[in-house]
Amino acid sequence: MALLEKYKTVRSRSEYICRPLKTEDYVVQPVVDVSPPKWHLGHTTWFFETFILLPNAPGYTEFDPQYNFVFNSYYESVGARVIRTDRGNLSRPAVEDVMRYRRHVDAAMEKFLSGPLEADLKALITLGLNHEEQHQELLYTDIKYILGHNPLMPPYDETRNSQGIPATPANWITIPAGIYEIGFQGDGFCFDNELGRHKVYLHEYAISSALVTNAEYLEFINSGGYQDFKYWHAEGWDWVKHNEIRCPMYWYQIDEKWHCYTWQGLQPLDPETPVCHISYYEATAYAAWKGLRLPTEAEWEVAADKFEWGRRWEWTESAYLPYPGFTKAPGAIGEYNGKFMVNQMVLRGASEVTPPDHSRITYRNFFHPPLRWQFTGIRLAKG
Repeated sequence: MALLEKYKTVRSRSEYICRPLKTEDYVVQPVVDVSPPKWHLGHTTWFFETFILLPNAPGYTEFDPQYNFVFNSYYESVGARVIRTDRGNLSRPAVEDVMRYRRHVDAAMEKFLSGPLEADLKALITLGLNHEEQHQELLYTDIKYILGHNPLMPPYDETRNSQGIPATPANWITIPAGIYEIGFQGDGFCFDNELGRHKVYLHEYAISSALVTNAEYLEFINSGGYQDFKYWHAEGWDWVKHNEIRCPMYWYQIDEKWHCYTWQGLQPLDPETPVCHISYYEATAYAAWKGLRLPTEAEWEVAADKFEWGRRWEWTESAYLPYPGFTKAPGAIGEYNGKFMVNQMVLRGASEVTPPDHSRITYRNFFHPPLRWQFTGIRLAKG
């Protein structure tokens, strides 16, 4: 797909995701990790204006100089910004202003993309498109959190059903001991944290062909898994007690029957669907209860072409660290991934809200251990 066509496709998809929302939904920030949908739409636009148009498009007129303060996320190189916890206080710019901002930047970008481009500029625009696709996934997760924590639990789309698609039957896939290579290779796009393909030695292990289902996770709950410290890391046990965690996010027990919040609103829990919205602490506690473990990210990548993946981001037993030879790009773009390589765990795969063709076997997602508003699940390993 040509770059201009790809640009139009990606940009229109962000607004398509927001189409079921009411205007008031665009502004809500219930917790620090969830950003208002309006902010995502503005921030992804700011990326193209700040890194492509302003330094490279002669004659481009900045839409509003104050937007750099409002829509800069974490780029220290680009100046001061609204702190993340205050994004929900931004009643202005209004949603209609953000949409006008998108139209302004899109018109300039489409004109810019119609001219000749150097290879390094094409690479930066491709990064911007992948950046927006990451925010499309965040839009879905944040919208679900916003609506799912509204006392009325309104549906997002009553025609969209992510339950009712059963997990595949589980088998053990054995991988022999040996030296393997992991990391990105090839000519396509990848993020900088996937580069540095390198050798790893793996002992013989087995990995499940399927994700853990709701029914299987219910066995953990019913056996008292959330009440027994011996399955939990110390930090995880503190998290359970302090937050009174008793089940995955969006699960509710009503008249002794389990329900969960879905795109269609509150629905009876489907036992065959892969469990979702699980923290790393819960994933490791479940594995310990089963007498098993999570795979490392190397084990996951080596085996990934032997099982179906893509419905849940899968917690691994690997800390988020740089690969050998990792280097940061010069300037603000160097802040993209490297500075987050501390205190986070790697997730592999993709989820039901990952944009089409956005993920790959070498993709390295990462989140803090307690977080579970993403579409996260569990795959077990042993050996």
